[in-house]
Amino acid sequence: MPELLNSRVEACYQQAEAFFKRTFRRPQVSLRLRGQKAGVAHLQENLLRFNAQLYRDNREHFLKQTVAHEVAHLVAHQLFGPRIKPHGEEWQSIMRGVYQLPADRCHHYDVQRRPGTRYLYRCACPDGEFPFTAQRHTLVGKGRRYLCRRCKSTLVFSGERRVA
Repeated sequence: MPELLNSRVEACYQQAEAFFKRTFRRPQVSLRLRGQKAGVAHLQENLLRFNAQLYRDNREHFLKQTVAHEVAHLVAHQLFGPRIKPHGEEWQSIMRGVYQLPADRCHHYDVQRRPGTRYLYRCACPDGEFPFTAQRHTLVGKGRRYLCRRCKSTLVFSGERRVA
C-alpha cells in the first residue's frame, strides 16, 4: 500500500476528528479497484477501495480530492447512520466544511477502456447492424430478446464478432 495514500487517509480522519471532536474507526484500505471508479467506500465493512491505475495517473488530485471524497462517506456514515443519501447534504457538508473541498460526485480522470469483443446482430432493415457487448450477448443466450426500433423485428446474432 503506497505510504502517501495511507498518510492522506489518516490525515483526513484527523481533520474530521478535530472538527467533530470525536474519534472515528479507521477503515481497511485497498488498492484493488479496477474499471472506471476512482474509489469506493463500503460503509458496512468500513472499507475503502481505490483504483491503483487512476491513483498512479492522477496522484496529486487523487490524494487531495478522491481520498477525502471516500473518507467523507465513511465519516458521514459513522456520524449520521445508514439512511443518508450517498452524496446528500451530510456528505456535502463534510466535504465543504471539514475538508474545504468541492463536493464533486464524479471524477474527470482519463479512463483507458480495454478493447472488447462486439457481437454483431442484425434485423430486417437493409443496413440494420447492431454491435452487442459480451454481457448483452449472454443475456440473449439466456432468452432475452431485443427489437429493432425501426422495423420492429427481433435482432438475431449474425455469427460475426469484432474487437472494438
